[in-house]
Amino acid sequence: MCRQYFLALTASWALFTSPALAETFRVAAYNVENYLDQTTESRKFVKSPAAKAKVRETVLALKPDVIAFEEMGGLGALLELRDALKKDGLDLPHYEHVTGFDTNIHVAVLSRFPIIARRAHTNDSFLLSGRRFRVSRGFTDVDIQVNANYQFTLIGAHLKSRRAVPEADEAELRHEEARILRAIVDQRLAADPKANLVVLGDFNDTYNAKSVKEVVGRGAGKLVDTRPAERNGDNQPNPVNPHYYPRNITWTHFYGVEDTYSRIDYLMLSPGMAREWDREETYIPTIPNWGTGSDHRPLLATFAAENQ
Repeated sequence: MCRQYFLALTASWALFTSPALAETFRVAAYNVENYLDQTTESRKFVKSPAAKAKVRETVLALKPDVIAFEEMGGLGALLELRDALKKDGLDLPHYEHVTGFDTNIHVAVLSRFPIIARRAHTNDSFLLSGRRFRVSRGFTDVDIQVNANYQFTLIGAHLKSRRAVPEADEAELRHEEARILRAIVDQRLAADPKANLVVLGDFNDTYNAKSVKEVVGRGAGKLVDTRPAERNGDNQPNPVNPHYYPRNITWTHFYGVEDTYSRIDYLMLSPGMAREWDREETYIPTIPNWGTGSDHRPLLATFAAENQ
């Protein structure tokens, strides 16, 4: 009788520890539009209290375990946001803050889980039309330990904006930055084709642009586009061509000059990481007055914390 009870208990425990019921975690990306706590030479406005409050409201609605930021101010601004989120009940104690050639705005990460390795890319450069340029904002590149058996690498980017500059064509500059970003991805996948990689951030162009296609890559190392969308009930395939993306709402950025909405922020996965991806828990939140906080909306994807 005792043996039968033991076997039944063991079977019950196996159910609760099966991969289908594995722990999950949430990763987000959010361009917080000049989250500055002090003015700089080229950016003369600090983030207003109302805008900061809306950013916090948005992050709290997501409840991320790891979140990558673009257009973050200095380290003080990141730690101020981290501490404010903790007071509101979201504790993300571990952080990374990367300063590239652009010393005004930065890429950064907050994480609930320990960051066990850091490879900040701050000085990458390229030749274009005989002139050398540096990647403006650098890239975050961190390994995050979710639990004893699962870790992943997060690579965060903020590619050159679509604003024209006198030095070179903005699309060509962005494409060269994308090449360097893709080289970082390729290096990691060459070392381990099954590596768990999340490549995310503001790529500053639409999906079919050369720069975004460069990041996505091709062949066995092609990244998977999670394409988060609003949870508004749109769930039908494209009625014209099933190979096209469905017509759900995925825009992430509002450009006031043109009065346009477009998808220029991305959360992409290596083939290894895509095995743990939960499509049903991947989305863009709909926050009232979202634009008070930023001209971008955040992305969120959920994963099983166990290699599949």
